[in-house]
Amino acid sequence: MKNANTIPAIILFVAAGCGGGKQAGSDDLITIDVTKSYPKKELILQDFMDVEYIPLESSDEFLTQGFVQAVGKDIIVVKNYAHDGNIFIFDRKGKGLRKINRTGQGGEEYTRIYWITLDEDKGEIFVYSRVTRKILVYDLDGNFKRSFNIKEGFTYSKIYNFDRDNLICLNDFYNYVKDGKATEQPFMIISKQDGSITQEIQIPFKEKIKTVFMYRDEAAGITYSTEPYTYYPIIPSFNSWILIEPSSDTIYNYLPDHTMTPFMARTPSVQSMDDPKELLFLSVLTDRYYFMETVKNIYDFGTKKGFPGTNLMYDRKEKAIFKCVVYNDDYSNKKQVYMNSDPVNAEIATWQPLDADRLVESYKKGELKGKLKEIAATLDEESNPVIMLLKHKKQ
Repeated sequence: MKNANTIPAIILFVAAGCGGGKQAGSDDLITIDVTKSYPKKELILQDFMDVEYIPLESSDEFLTQGFVQAVGKDIIVVKNYAHDGNIFIFDRKGKGLRKINRTGQGGEEYTRIYWITLDEDKGEIFVYSRVTRKILVYDLDGNFKRSFNIKEGFTYSKIYNFDRDNLICLNDFYNYVKDGKATEQPFMIISKQDGSITQEIQIPFKEKIKTVFMYRDEAAGITYSTEPYTYYPIIPSFNSWILIEPSSDTIYNYLPDHTMTPFMARTPSVQSMDDPKELLFLSVLTDRYYFMETVKNIYDFGTKKGFPGTNLMYDRKEKAIFKCVVYNDDYSNKKQVYMNSDPVNAEIATWQPLDADRLVESYKKGELKGKLKEIAATLDEESNPVIMLLKHKKQ
């Protein structure tokens, strides 16, 4: 049975209105003024996160660009940025376990990988083949188990493992709207068995704000589209999920029992701003720090530039907002760490690839320390990337 989870509009009004832009205390909703200038603060990554480096084994069989799709307790699932159909499974030490490729036109095959979700407990991977509008399920040896179709009119993205029986995802087609109108809700819980929608998650707002920009090249017969690359609508956060709808002034926290509460608010209201609007996106969330970015909703296809942003951080201890720069202490030359990268799961906030050729260069210059220096000493310029996992510190 499909259920709908709705936050009443009155909650949205109170959430967006309370605080008047002040930096909230422990009992208040955190409110971010996206138009304000904030003081700068520098942090050392290792002071608030555990860092794990995984040097991916390099061989003729395991040659990868290192695009991480999922990280489990024992394995890491990787594909290439190129659409070659290869899926690589490594252990958490970086040893290659197997390469899977089920590219084809058959019922048990995918045409192009858009997203891979791991259910390590059941030993399954869910491969979203966007072109054929199917999710195909394989075991960790690449054997086909089942598949299910995407609901007509939907286009999924950002698919995560929600619980034993369900996935949580975004209906990306929801972003393609006209005149501010959208008929479907973007977030939903779907069955791992057959793809049926078990829960709709409704976030209220006045009018849909389009974040996908499209350009039609009539001569080439090609339509291009783009959206802010730091927009992560679903963020795993310890034992819950942060849901971000840019058209709403409130960011919500969604719990495993399907209750939803306001997590953060923005001011001024996004609905009241003139174009280009200033959007608010979250990324890495730790016990103390919430990293985010304000992004101007504009893009120029001629120059291929757009979505200028400002990195911010909310410090829960100081109850203050800062422009923030984070440095990796395993470098001696103040190497900046990008804190607006892909969310992973409850254990691992995010990941980043470290290219082997740059690590080798830094090693030769004497710029590396600790474990990263030890790893770099074993690499050459043609090695696979080293995957850096940013993990929540164990209490």
